[in-house]
Amino acid sequence: MLDQFNSLTEEEFEKLKDAVPLITVLIAGADGNIHNDQLEWANKVTKIRSYNMKAEMKAFYLEVGKTFSERLQYYIDAFPTNVADRTKLISDRLSHINDILAKLEPEVGAKFYKSFTSFAEHVAKASGGFLGFFSINKDEAKLIGLPMIHPIISTSDEEE
Repeated sequence: MLDQFNSLTEEEFEKLKDAVPLITVLIAGADGNIHNDQLEWANKVTKIRSYNMKAEMKAFYLEVGKTFSERLQYYIDAFPTNVADRTKLISDRLSHINDILAKLEPEVGAKFYKSFTSFAEHVAKASGGFLGFFSINKDEAKLIGLPMIHPIISTSDEEE
């Protein structure tokens, strides 16, 4: 586990890493159809973030990227195909992230929250629309703010 996350147990760190493929399945499957372009884009965004973010987030996405494809496929295969059932199951799992984020420094927790919601938006925009504009459907729009994860407000003006 990364040093900046030493306040977390190994299990908590794994749950934090699993949030990324869970968010992908949640958003990509919100309309009942998990599109390959959304999955491919999520994988690319994970890779981009592993070298194009600030310190702890960069290191985090590097760790996520090591198992992202496998975890994503696991969740797609293991979770129900019924949208409502799958959404409930993923929402319940993601709600456990609240306790984990609360253990981190507030600035770091805020970065995670912002990172997760922007990741959800990237996945939603990956299919449909014209050149990616206006491509978030109503089912995705209900979930991209990740209502099951409590916002953590940063006191810093630093941009992601």
